[in-house]
Amino acid sequence: MARRELAALGIAVTGEEPGAVSAMLTPRDLMRCNLHLRTASRVLVRLAQFKALNFADVEKFGRRVAWDTIVTPGRRVRLRVTCRKSRLYHSGAVAQRLMEALELRVPGVLPAGAVGDDDDEGGAEQLFVVRLFRDQCVISADASGELLHRRGYRKATAKAPLRETLAAAMLLGAGWDGTTPLIDPMCGAGTIAIEAAMLARRMAPGRARAFAFEQWPGHDAALWRTVCAEATSAELPRAGVALLVSDRDAGAIEAAHANAARAGVAADLVIVQQSLSAVVPPAVPGLVVVNPPYGVRVGEKAPLRNLFAQLGNVLRASPGWRLAMLSADRDLERQVRLPFADAWKSTNGGIPIRLVTAEVLADGQ
Repeated sequence: MARRELAALGIAVTGEEPGAVSAMLTPRDLMRCNLHLRTASRVLVRLAQFKALNFADVEKFGRRVAWDTIVTPGRRVRLRVTCRKSRLYHSGAVAQRLMEALELRVPGVLPAGAVGDDDDEGGAEQLFVVRLFRDQCVISADASGELLHRRGYRKATAKAPLRETLAAAMLLGAGWDGTTPLIDPMCGAGTIAIEAAMLARRMAPGRARAFAFEQWPGHDAALWRTVCAEATSAELPRAGVALLVSDRDAGAIEAAHANAARAGVAADLVIVQQSLSAVVPPAVPGLVVVNPPYGVRVGEKAPLRNLFAQLGNVLRASPGWRLAMLSADRDLERQVRLPFADAWKSTNGGIPIRLVTAEVLADGQ
């Protein structure tokens, strides 16, 4: 998804690895990526890469890193270090030596401790990501701050909330471009529908938040204001298509209303409390997108078969519509009785999931 989004921004991908892509970015591109990318978790800026066979190498090359282009005295900093298949395997010892090198280059920085994994937030501290793999050490600065799924609108949550980046990836993975109707019949806190409204209105997902790069020395505030103004001028006043949102749970509906209002898209959504069986897709076909329960806990799967079967009943009564669904179980998919194809694979809360899509043919099959 990130490769596709970068291409839409006119940025060429120069490399790809599991969970990440790389590209050559100008300062303007860096700003635009943070502001516009819907499916990425972070934007990292590579500061250095070197071979580290021992701690002396870490100390020597660490002192050459341009830490001062990212932080100034008095700024709190964090290091997240991972070591795999390398002679140096103690991440804490690597972090200690790099922090010492950082403090030599930028006296007065405030170490904020170690960071565990990608789910840790950057927040008020500047995060540096250090990866040691096969004795190659790569040091990057986090340009985003808080993870990019933190759009700023989701204060209210329902059961098992879906990350905004994952919701956007569902829409883009299904090929939805905001020009056809959309239904989410199990909306929860409304994340999928809100992301859909923002996509349809061409609203930059990072429009209401701050980023780490705004604190960097040499940050071009005037350029940043221009990039933000360009994004605002490209927004549409309304979605222009029907976005129908429902859930049987009253608390979920209340959360969806509150989140949509904070995102500035409340007028674009029709949000109602109703059961799945009461959903009637409009005559003009579009996309049904849903994040149903996964049924991974003991005793959950059997009751969910009826829910998945009911979803299929609703769809087969509306030829021409398409379905995009997150799934963790092939058996539950079969209850829908539609010809699914895998669009992408990922994880959600540590659970392996797939986005599966299907078309409802004219004969209802």
